[in-house]
Amino acid sequence: MTLEELQRIKQWHVDHKAEHPLEYYLWDVVLTLWLMGWVGWFPAYLFDQWWGVPLCCLGMLIPSIYVTWRSSAHRRHKLRCDWLDFRRS
Repeated sequence: MTLEELQRIKQWHVDHKAEHPLEYYLWDVVLTLWLMGWVGWFPAYLFDQWWGVPLCCLGMLIPSIYVTWRSSAHRRHKLRCDWLDFRRS
């Protein structure tokens, strides 16, 4: 995902926080894990903490995984996801 896509989704969540508070906080968790992945990979590598490198890589992929999961659930009509259309604009 690009930073522009991350920012657009975040902006949608900020604009609709009152209607979707849980989704707002869930996206904050996703972004926190993403940032932890990007910040943590180098120290994990530098200090030979190899067990942390896969976790950091997973953290870097969390936004894409989350959006893919939500898109899939939206297409199957299991979960409504209004910000998907906003993401494509």
